[in-house]
Amino acid sequence: MRIVVAGGTGLIGRALTEEMAAAGWEVVVLTRTTSGAQSPDSEIREVLWDGRNLGDWAAEVDGAHAVVNLAGVSLAGDSLLSILFGRWTDAKKRAICASRVVTGEVLTQAIRRATRRPTVFIQASGVNFYGVEPEGPVSETQPAGQDFLASVCLDWEASSQPVESLAVRRAVIRSGVVLSAQRGILPMMALPFRLLIGGRLGSGRQWVPWIDLRDEVAAIRFLIERPEGAGVFNLVAPEAVSSDDFGRAVGRALRRPFWFPTPAFLLRLMMGEKSTLVLDGCQIVPQRLQDLEFAFRFPTAEQALADLYR
Repeated sequence: MRIVVAGGTGLIGRALTEEMAAAGWEVVVLTRTTSGAQSPDSEIREVLWDGRNLGDWAAEVDGAHAVVNLAGVSLAGDSLLSILFGRWTDAKKRAICASRVVTGEVLTQAIRRATRRPTVFIQASGVNFYGVEPEGPVSETQPAGQDFLASVCLDWEASSQPVESLAVRRAVIRSGVVLSAQRGILPMMALPFRLLIGGRLGSGRQWVPWIDLRDEVAAIRFLIERPEGAGVFNLVAPEAVSSDDFGRAVGRALRRPFWFPTPAFLLRLMMGEKSTLVLDGCQIVPQRLQDLEFAFRFPTAEQALADLYR
C-alpha cells in the first residue's frame, strides 16, 4: 500500500516515513527539494512539488491508501537564536498560516481529481487550537481559543475538511510538544541545562502538553490503520506536567541542576508575542486515543526523558 506524506522531511515526517517503510509500505514524500540520497531499492521515494499548485506529483495521490499532511513552517524557529529573538512579524504570521492552509487546499484538489481516492487523510494541527484560557483537563470537545495560534489551527484544519464529503476518512491530529533528543525543540530546551543555567520559565505553573516522537508516530500509524480513526485526536501523553515539573525531569535526565529562573517579563521582551509558546499552556488530555485503547510507550515525562538521554 502507498502512503503520501507532505512535510515528510520534518521531525515527525521523517520518523513516520521510516516507520511505514519498515512496515512494508510504499512511501512517497512530497518535498520542495530532493535530497538525492535515495537508493534504487529504497521504499521511500521523494517527489518534487511546490506545496501550492497541482502538478505531476498529484498522480501519487491517485490510488494511494493514505495521505498525511504535516507541512508547515516552524512556529518557534530552527535555532536557539531564532527561538529567542525571531519575533512573529506580520510577514512571519502570514507565512505560518499560508504554509499550512495552502498545502491542505492543494492536497484536497488532488484528491478531488483522483480516480481512486485515498481511504484516509491525516491532517496535522496543534494543541494551540484551544488557546490559553481553558482551565482543567481539555479534551477534543473543547472549542477553539481566540488568539493567533488558535486561528491558525482553525484555518489549518479547515483546509482539508472537504475531503470528508469525498468519502475519505479524515483524522485531525492536534499534537503537543514532540520530544526527540536529536531534532526539534527538545535539544534547544536542554541547552540551558547543559550550560548549567536551566530553571524555571515564568511562573513555572503553565502546563506543557508533550508527547514522545515514538508515540507520536505510533499514534499516526494507529489512526491510519484503524477504521475508527476519524475526527479529532489530541496527540499528547496521558501525564499532564507543569513547566517546572518538565524542567526538573530534563535536569534529572541530564544530571544537571534546576535552579536558574528566567522571569516572564524578560521572555516577553525577547520573544514578543511568540513567548506564549513557553509561558502559556493548557492541561490537554488524549481522551479519544485512550477511548480507542491506544497504548502509550512513554506515558510519563520522567520515562520519556530518561530513555531519550540514557
